Amino acid sequence: MNATLPGTLKADVAVVGAGPAGLASAVSAAEAGAIVTVVDAGSQPGGQFWRHRPEAVDPHPDGKGHHGWQTYSDLRARFDAARQSGSIVYLPGRQVWMAEKIYKGFIVRTTPTVASGQAKGAGAAASGTDDGGSTVVATRLVLCPGGYDRQLPVPGWDLPGVMAAGGIQAFIKGNGVLPGKRFVIAGTGPFLLPVAAGIAEAGGEVLSVLESSSPVAWLPHLKAAASVPEKAVEGVEYAAVFARHRIPYRVRTIVTEVLGRDFASGVRTAKVDADGRVRSGTERVYEDMDVVGFGWGFTPQMELPLSLGIETRLDADGSLVGLVSERQESSVPGLFLAGEVTGVGGASLAVLEGLAAGAAAAGASATGEQGPLRAMARHRRFAEAMHRAHPVPVAWQDWLAPETTVCRCEEVTAGEITEAREKLSARDARTVKSFTRAGMGWCQGRVCGFAAACLGAGPGAAPTVESLSAAAKRPLAAPVGIGELADLNITGH
Repeated sequence: MNATLPGTLKADVAVVGAGPAGLASAVSAAEAGAIVTVVDAGSQPGGQFWRHRPEAVDPHPDGKGHHGWQTYSDLRARFDAARQSGSIVYLPGRQVWMAEKIYKGFIVRTTPTVASGQAKGAGAAASGTDDGGSTVVATRLVLCPGGYDRQLPVPGWDLPGVMAAGGIQAFIKGNGVLPGKRFVIAGTGPFLLPVAAGIAEAGGEVLSVLESSSPVAWLPHLKAAASVPEKAVEGVEYAAVFARHRIPYRVRTIVTEVLGRDFASGVRTAKVDADGRVRSGTERVYEDMDVVGFGWGFTPQMELPLSLGIETRLDADGSLVGLVSERQESSVPGLFLAGEVTGVGGASLAVLEGLAAGAAAAGASATGEQGPLRAMARHRRFAEAMHRAHPVPVAWQDWLAPETTVCRCEEVTAGEITEAREKLSARDARTVKSFTRAGMGWCQGRVCGFAAACLGAGPGAAPTVESLSAAAKRPLAAPVGIGELADLNITGH
């Protein structure tokens, strides 16, 4: 199908996303001689990792509370210079709702993430927005859509005051204030550390950080950990913050229930074994708190890559990710992937992948890329080690009661999904969705999707590639107005 919209922009390379991977891709492609259009859902560059206060309010952010800010400053300076020269056109405040492969290229259709007036006003004031059309036609496409916090339900997790760990961090970075006063942070993985440290440095009190894994899980992976020494330096920095603010860090511990009637006011916790089974007699209650932050890793945003037909695999953390070549090209010719969609591995890896993807998309030679390729390999080994040392506990489904809400949008319980699995053979995410409506709400399964897929697979089982692909593949990747659909000028195939 060949369809056009008024205000179409043409580019050599279109980049979706302006986080670490997207910024690096855009800069790399532009510096290799390509004309680049960048579409970003945010109102200013940086993504979630380098999220900061609106630049209309704080035009010269100092990077306090950020890691890798110097990398961002360098990329941002090059990005802005390329925009000034006309080699990058930047479209903030727009999300891509559809991408199509056409003869010798791609069509990328976008829609405002906020009211168009707000997008133009806030974005332009913050970062000198390039106003442009809503459709981009490009010879090559680089997708850097990022990811979002993976969540596991527990009784009471649907109470006000329960947030994703990344949501807490984004709130602090974006607003300069805290969403509460007294916090408990729980889940697994190194990301819990910067979240808790950021809360403490911003003036909040962290009652405890609860890690379901144990440091001994790193022992088989010490070589991979040692290959990225900067991660150890970050760990030491967080340890110093924890010591200074006296933040308790408890391993092999989980939240079994969020307490409260109208809002979260406490949590019940327990020690667990290596598989996540609760050890009786270890229960403890934290009271007089107002925010619980959960983080169980991240889920890549795969809607756009899947809609274009890429080949996929399961990563070490159970996430569905795209297969790419050394230069980040997917199985679809001309389509490149960078960042979380190739495997969650942190901002440093995302930047390296973005630089490679942008240069390749611009047609630059691969000469001299051995150093960056080796660096990417080291970071990928570290990421795999991290996923294996901090897995989602095998027995997490045992924490649920039949009445525990799993899909908050549609109010679907664990018992309803289990019944659909046992009585209706709903054993994959798509069938669970059809029989229970889990994942049919506003978030389209972004919050409950992984948990619902696991419940469909059964206790101790993990979702398959087919199950996760079916759940994430959809004709529209983002909400879009009926008027925009009606404005499509269908001209044939």
